[in-house]
Amino acid sequence: MLSTLILVLGPFLLGYLLGSIPFGLLLTRAAGLGDIRKVGSGNIGATNVLRTGRKGLAAATLLLDALKGVAAVLIADQVGQLAAVGAAAGAVLGHMFPVWLSFKGGKGMATALGVMWGLSWPVGAIACAGWLLCAAIFRYSSLASLLSVLIAAPAAWLLTDPRAATLLTLLVPLVWVRHHENIARLMKGNEPRIGQHTANESGNKATK
Repeated sequence: MLSTLILVLGPFLLGYLLGSIPFGLLLTRAAGLGDIRKVGSGNIGATNVLRTGRKGLAAATLLLDALKGVAAVLIADQVGQLAAVGAAAGAVLGHMFPVWLSFKGGKGMATALGVMWGLSWPVGAIACAGWLLCAAIFRYSSLASLLSVLIAAPAAWLLTDPRAATLLTLLVPLVWVRHHENIARLMKGNEPRIGQHTANESGNKATK
């Protein structure tokens, strides 16, 4: 029991440290855009970075947030599958609750996709395809995220190790809870569509 705990705890901490790197915040500051937490929704993820109008920065944030999840899993996988699962959990939680930002991080979707690719590339591919399809149909980034993790969970039980499938299933309620504000806006019909500016953003532009 103790050896199993050590086997999971070490990779979990590694994953947490990697996952807690706030690329959205770092990139926007480096670009001279200030604190991304004061823009749009205040989130440090790629969707909010896109609200700065810098598509390249948003794409870089998305890629790096996903890659830190992939990296955590692949490094830990050198020890074993259980270690990889521990690192995957740490990476997602690190992104959502980074100690450096008073545990106020992103919603975890890009990093969740990254750990899916690391644990099982077919599951990652299914999740990404689901996101793209839902985004194309509904034009809501948040809804695409919610549905893609939901699609990935049963796929994981068919295509990967039960321990990995268990983790990816647990990510569903976690990601949904982190999107609770988006869910409320979706239900009210005032969630911004992809590429649509919010009233707050329009106000910011008008005062510049």
